[in-house]
Amino acid sequence: MSLSSYLSPTRLLEGYLRRCLRAAGLTSQTLSIDSETTIHFWGPPPLDHRSDDDRPVMLLLHGFGPSSMWQWRRQMQAFSPSAFRVYSPDLVFFGDSTSSSTNRTEVFQAECMAKLMAKIGIGKYNVAGTSYGGFVAYHMAKMWPEKVEKVVIASSGINMRKCDGESLLQRSNCECIEKVMLPSTATEFRTLMALASSWRLVRMFPDALWNDVINVSS
Repeated sequence: MSLSSYLSPTRLLEGYLRRCLRAAGLTSQTLSIDSETTIHFWGPPPLDHRSDDDRPVMLLLHGFGPSSMWQWRRQMQAFSPSAFRVYSPDLVFFGDSTSSSTNRTEVFQAECMAKLMAKIGIGKYNVAGTSYGGFVAYHMAKMWPEKVEKVVIASSGINMRKCDGESLLQRSNCECIEKVMLPSTATEFRTLMALASSWRLVRMFPDALWNDVINVSS
């Protein structure tokens, strides 16, 4: 069972998130960082990328799966426009960020985020990353300590061991990690959310809702 695009709760919520970010003074932008890669991000209007602005810069890196506006909407609203110059990109291969590169490592993601900030014209910035974004934030701080002033890593297993992944597979009753992290069915999505959330009602959501999220995100 699936919902039509006219009745899609995911698209309706997506529209609400966009309006919230625009009301916070942020705009949706796309920038080619090299011949292979284009990054989509939310940030101040292009004319506000000026060097005489003394507000600290905050780069927000989302986790595996959602695009930046789904993960960081509340923080972007809270931090912008008075406290920080906020930039929240979609990591490469997520959301509207694309690349023809075959590289899939966290180091590649870190290099792309650093290139983005350089293209915008920002030399120093703070980085906050959650989950998968925490891996990217870690590598950025390690590779460019002269650029990254402060780093926050939240809910990110940067010291994970092989046995941790094996334990996750046992709890999910899945045969491979792709079924957990890249759900393609309502059942797989429900399993992922049950692992990621302590809110028990999430398991009771109908298949149509999970399929709607998958269809909109794919």
